[in-house]
Amino acid sequence: MKQYNQNKVGLLCAGLLFASSFFVSCDSEKSENSGSENAVTELNVSLDMNLQTMESFGASDAWQCNFIGKNWPTDKRNKIADLLFSQGLDADGNPKGIGLSLWRFNLGAGSAEQGEASDITDEWRRSECFTTNGVSYDMNKQAGQVWFMKAARERGVDKLLAFANSAPVYLTQNGKAHASIKEFYNLKDGKMPDLADFWTTSLEKLKTEHGLTIDYLSPFNEPQYEWDGSGQEGSPASNANIYSFVNILSPKLQAKKLEAKIVVGEAGAYEPLYKTVSGKESRSNQIDYFFAANSSKNIGNLSNVKRTISGHSYWQAWPLSTLISSRQEAAARTQSVGGLSLWSSEYCVLESPGTAELPGGAGAGRDLGMSLALWTSRIISTDIAVGGVTSWQWWTAISRGDYKDGLIHVDDGASNGAGNADYCKNDGYIRDSKTLWALGNFSFFVKPGMVRVQIPSVDNTSELNNVMVTAYKDAANKKLVVVAVNISKSAKAYKLNLAGGTVSDNKLTPYITSDAMSLKKGAAVDASGFEIPARSVVTYVGTYK
Repeated sequence: MKQYNQNKVGLLCAGLLFASSFFVSCDSEKSENSGSENAVTELNVSLDMNLQTMESFGASDAWQCNFIGKNWPTDKRNKIADLLFSQGLDADGNPKGIGLSLWRFNLGAGSAEQGEASDITDEWRRSECFTTNGVSYDMNKQAGQVWFMKAARERGVDKLLAFANSAPVYLTQNGKAHASIKEFYNLKDGKMPDLADFWTTSLEKLKTEHGLTIDYLSPFNEPQYEWDGSGQEGSPASNANIYSFVNILSPKLQAKKLEAKIVVGEAGAYEPLYKTVSGKESRSNQIDYFFAANSSKNIGNLSNVKRTISGHSYWQAWPLSTLISSRQEAAARTQSVGGLSLWSSEYCVLESPGTAELPGGAGAGRDLGMSLALWTSRIISTDIAVGGVTSWQWWTAISRGDYKDGLIHVDDGASNGAGNADYCKNDGYIRDSKTLWALGNFSFFVKPGMVRVQIPSVDNTSELNNVMVTAYKDAANKKLVVVAVNISKSAKAYKLNLAGGTVSDNKLTPYITSDAMSLKKGAAVDASGFEIPARSVVTYVGTYK
């Protein structure tokens, strides 16, 4: 908070040159060989130019974790948990996992107990509920997801977040976990206090019966959508619905001495955060609605509300001009409010950028390789450097489908994924992905409380097909972390100039994710001259004095 004014100026300088982005074609790949092949680029990192304080990197347990966490052999469950949560190093100094600092738990609405009557056709997308009536609770439900939450905590994950797609079916207007009304939340009249009781009791019992303290709760997911199909649990919600519920829930959390903070937004894209979307007027402009100083619906001062707005990185990641402009607009509106942070709380590929960008040209067809890893790393870098986000979260940590939606994929050893309900329900093969490790280039090293610092020599808005770079400091431990994403097909030479300090011994240790390596520790390099490999994500770690 003390750094807010400095943050505002830094972020504006770094990313909010809105008009200028349209004079450069981001969609056509810039020349990768412009200038001399041996040209050395100055990388000027300023320790005294503070930007946002980072909070977390995370992923979600929906929906695969319930069957896998409950049914799979213990050694395989632990292997998956290590890949996602471990903060340890192996004997060669390589990270054992990606060290996530936030884990998203899907608090279910009860479609699983309804079975086929739920109308949700895919059994893996139905979820259990801790109660069927709001009176008696069975905390043995969602056992697989609870197992993963415990595994996360045991491995040092800082924060747990509970999110819901729907109210419990015993409270919904249509008795289903999907909606049949438009715009408004699928809830019986007068039942908001009961819904708040469900949340507080669930959090209370997770703590007393499982030893799990939930740090954040997000009651509404992508409220802009109608959720009237058979694909999954979900419901629309107007801003007024959200406002009313938060005002009921916050004092109930306080009364039960639950310190969990409510996070609002979870917008289906960045756009509804900062503008009016046609046809969804009552579910738009969420930043101003919930947090603007002159808004009559401002919830920012409620005791259990976190001053954060969250949006999903879907749909506005392509074309690249939109990737930039949407983050600039979200950042500008967030900054205008004051004391508000922006989260990117969900992403996997839904766009169709074509085969030049991704194998298959879209989200269908899993990709364990560098194409998806680089695509994702570009979005992470843009969200952080241009959008100013303080937390970045992938969608589903584990996928059993033939789709680009998992950090870890599971299969039967003979196919890339299937829709059969029994497929991988009790066992299977574990496939790590380059996207997992590329996220680890951020999540393993950029820890909560670290501050992003300015690199005046890099304009990430013009580097989307070249080399994007962000830098972070841990002032208490004098640690420097630089994350470089080289989208291009050429290695690039750099010289790091550190303002406000000097790199200890002039050495940086690289950790490389590429076609050949998965977050592998490399030999120390001189800060005054090093090379970023082609098509790679590299984290450089050092200390300063």
